[in-house]
Amino acid sequence: MTTQRISIDPITRLEGHGKIDIFLTPKGDVAETYLQIPELRGFERFCVGRLAEDMPNLTSRICGVCPEAHHMAATKALDALFHVDPPPTARKLRELFYCIFFATDHTTHFYALGGPDFVIGPEAPPAERNILGLIQKVGLDIAGKVLKMRRDGHHLIEMIGGRKVHPNWGLPGGVSRGITEEQRREIEALGRDAVEFAQFSLGLFNDVVLGNPEYVQLITSDAYTQRTYNMGTVDAHNRVNFYDGQVRVVGPDGREHAKYDAGHYRDFVAEHVEPWSYLKFPFLKKVGWKGFVDGPDSGLYKATPLSRLNAADGMATPLAQKQYERMFDTLGGKPVHHTLATHWARLVELLYAAERWVELAVDPEITGPDYRALPTATPDEGVGCVEAPRGTLTHHYWTDERGVLTRVNLIVGTTNNYAPINLSIKEAAKALIHRGTTVTEGLLNRIEMAFRAYDPCFGCATHYLPGRMPIEVVIRSADGQVLQVLRRESQQDRA
Repeated sequence: MTTQRISIDPITRLEGHGKIDIFLTPKGDVAETYLQIPELRGFERFCVGRLAEDMPNLTSRICGVCPEAHHMAATKALDALFHVDPPPTARKLRELFYCIFFATDHTTHFYALGGPDFVIGPEAPPAERNILGLIQKVGLDIAGKVLKMRRDGHHLIEMIGGRKVHPNWGLPGGVSRGITEEQRREIEALGRDAVEFAQFSLGLFNDVVLGNPEYVQLITSDAYTQRTYNMGTVDAHNRVNFYDGQVRVVGPDGREHAKYDAGHYRDFVAEHVEPWSYLKFPFLKKVGWKGFVDGPDSGLYKATPLSRLNAADGMATPLAQKQYERMFDTLGGKPVHHTLATHWARLVELLYAAERWVELAVDPEITGPDYRALPTATPDEGVGCVEAPRGTLTHHYWTDERGVLTRVNLIVGTTNNYAPINLSIKEAAKALIHRGTTVTEGLLNRIEMAFRAYDPCFGCATHYLPGRMPIEVVIRSADGQVLQVLRRESQQDRA
């Protein structure tokens, strides 16, 4: 008997493109699964030869979903490359800008990408299980709150960063412009609105998701539970921070495995490749690559909103701290390994981002005139790191003495999570598909939910070229008759 294959192609409600192939044994059980990414961007290669100063604007073009994350990581990499420290006002302006972006991005994922699975239901028809169905279910008043939150965020991103998309603001040693007192007052007012919106969103999650015993059982089921290491950036008190701090890694038992400055990431993280995908598979170097398995002996780690909360000792703002404590108390303590709980953690981070936004907006230094220190040193090598909404984002640049890039390495949020995503998909498929199972669209969506919790961005993450892209060319006559089909299989299909 031949092996049966079930394909989910394309997968939905993500950034980028991908497909899931599920291979069954002759008896009908799951033998193997693959999340294959059939697109290549190649930013690491075609940045070589450009001026390093171009990178904040160039890399923000990698993706229109989170250009601010690449812009900020690139700007911080330039600080290190040119050996210049931004003044306090510049650092606070950057973090303010970044918290506004974070709150806006988390709003998008919860309401447009992840939320429909819970608000509409995982078994609902695809025509209803989307943002329009969500609006119909929750009502226009709530939809208006969501749209206002996104509109306010993008308005302020343009005000501070120069554009609604692809900001042109960050410079080595600081930023290109500050903010006025009038702008500060508007930023503060909209930040206070954002705090209310985040609290409202957590209340909605409590009513719709936590108030449904079936959803709680789904979240805590073995199908969506993988015990990996967790990574996130923390401040000096081991509290969550998106903009600056040290990268902390904790084991499946919650104990600290590593804590390091971004510039030392290569001492702790290595990258594995497989011939069937264009993404790399980062893993913890001191544990080693053991394949797509979890546990303390596996080098796989997650870098997600839930991972950041697992890796930290708390939140740095009071309202978010209360929600942090409630989440872990409800789910049985730290660390939490339930993949679908990432949606809850994302809302806790939304509240933290909004609170921190207000804190920075009322800081006396935020309107200061000293928002850049001019670099004077010869550039050589620099690493910049921030927490993107999808995970720890690292930009590493090497240049010649003129500041022309000779090498670039990027480890983006989704790349960190690629191996755990594959593991999560396999465990969900194994739990849901058995001998005699009728495979329905709703069942396949439950498998998609395993990757959707990670909020993956594959257009951003695909930088490596180990294999062959699958392609099919159909040649037709003038009347539409198929004359010939030319097909090139991927490495995965050939294997």
